Amino acid sequence: MDYEYILVEQRGPALWVTLNRPAALNSLSLALAEELAAAIEAAEADATVRACILTGAGRAFCAGADLLAIGDGTGGQTLAERLNLFLPPLGQAFNRIETSRLPIIAAVNGLTLAGGLELVLCCDLVIAAHPARFGDAHANYGLLPGGGGSVRLPRKIGEARAKHLMMTGGTISAAEMKEAGLVTQLVAPEDLIAAAQALVESLAEKSRPGLAYMKQLVRAAQDSSLEVGLRQELETMAAYALSNDIVEGLAAFREKRKPDFSDR
Repeated sequence: MDYEYILVEQRGPALWVTLNRPAALNSLSLALAEELAAAIEAAEADATVRACILTGAGRAFCAGADLLAIGDGTGGQTLAERLNLFLPPLGQAFNRIETSRLPIIAAVNGLTLAGGLELVLCCDLVIAAHPARFGDAHANYGLLPGGGGSVRLPRKIGEARAKHLMMTGGTISAAEMKEAGLVTQLVAPEDLIAAAQALVESLAEKSRPGLAYMKQLVRAAQDSSLEVGLRQELETMAAYALSNDIVEGLAAFREKRKPDFSDR
């Protein structure tokens, strides 16, 4: 499909998806969010794509929701009505990204605030350039998180740190966010693209269904008791044991060679 607010480019096994509203710091319109979800869905149907990388054009990754559009009352709707039209579809787009069968990597190139942070929270792995800064920022404008931030942020960085970011409206560095546990790799700005691409090249050597099962298990475990989570792990292993990839992986181990996974 043709995209208006994102750029999509496949580089080897990686599908690069760039938020492309640099003049607005890549702020999230509903159309942009829907295009993101559509790009992920298309990537899942393409066996040559092994992971998606999300990044931003210009100096920001994403500065949050397009508040100018949300706050514009020229259409005659109340603010509550406009928020009700915007937030549920935004949440559905974020959920589509979070639940993708593919690994989703955020390559954070710059400012990441509010809805931009909520988007990063839906990604599996986060590579950030040193100058990038992260913040919730909703409190600065009398708003509340509406894209899952109040749920996902405490789970990713802990309740105390999440409350601090949410209540103060301040920002923290990429290095601080790595210490908090959200950023998985910190690089120089000039190395961001190469580092993200290298990560996908590494993931492409793994079993595609195997990685999908891992994502599924980790996500399910967030809402499960230890007993339920352990049972789900065994049930998932039993399902995965029927795949060609697990047979190939064990054969490669025995034969001391690199596995050639074929399941897609």
